Amino acid sequence: MESNMLNADNVYFYYHKDGHDENSIALQGVDLKVKKGEFLVIIGHNGSGKSTIAKHFNSILLPSQGDVYVDGINTKEEDRLWDIRQRAGMVFQNPDNQIVATIVEEDVAFGPENLGVEPAEIRKRVDEALAAVNMQDYAHHGPHLLSGGQKQRVAIAGVLAMKPDCIILDEPTAMLDPSGRHEVIETIKRLNKEDGITIVLLHILWKRQLMQIELLLWKREKSSWKVHQERYFQKLESLKK
Repeated sequence: MESNMLNADNVYFYYHKDGHDENSIALQGVDLKVKKGEFLVIIGHNGSGKSTIAKHFNSILLPSQGDVYVDGINTKEEDRLWDIRQRAGMVFQNPDNQIVATIVEEDVAFGPENLGVEPAEIRKRVDEALAAVNMQDYAHHGPHLLSGGQKQRVAIAGVLAMKPDCIILDEPTAMLDPSGRHEVIETIKRLNKEDGITIVLLHILWKRQLMQIELLLWKREKSSWKVHQERYFQKLESLKK
């Protein structure tokens, strides 16, 4: 059985196909493994390539060189695109860019409907996903009436309804107030701890918000991108309550 949920193997990515313009290099020789059930936070400055690697794990982008695997599936396998996106869901910074329906429960149902899931199963998934993010009381509300934190939780519910093994969140709290940030962080902590969902969270600056997390420093050195291989655990006992 594949023990790694996500695996980047010597990945290069150029935003210009010729690859000759140094400024076009987004990823250079990235090796990264994320185990199943892991909660990994990748921190780095704007422009450090965090979002670029995240989009590789959901097949939004494909490597210019190297390979990316999601639960053992090479993202270059075009006929496995929906298998990959079902296994690794993505939550973006601005929930308004991810919410597509005018009613909360319809938005959460959007993903399973596109997978061809049976209506009865969709109903079950929607109810379970909204309950998982504590938004079941807002099922019939319009997303435009919700707070930023509530919208982001709806976006997470939409991913959960796809039954993913992993959720990748690209700076999901950047546009939220302190209350909204707390709502989202507590939600993803619970999904990891209680449901065993692999969490990869990308952020500019991390401020004592998690339980027991593994941090991966991601920064640019000179003209090349480098992932620092040394990882470390930061135990915040006060947040385990």
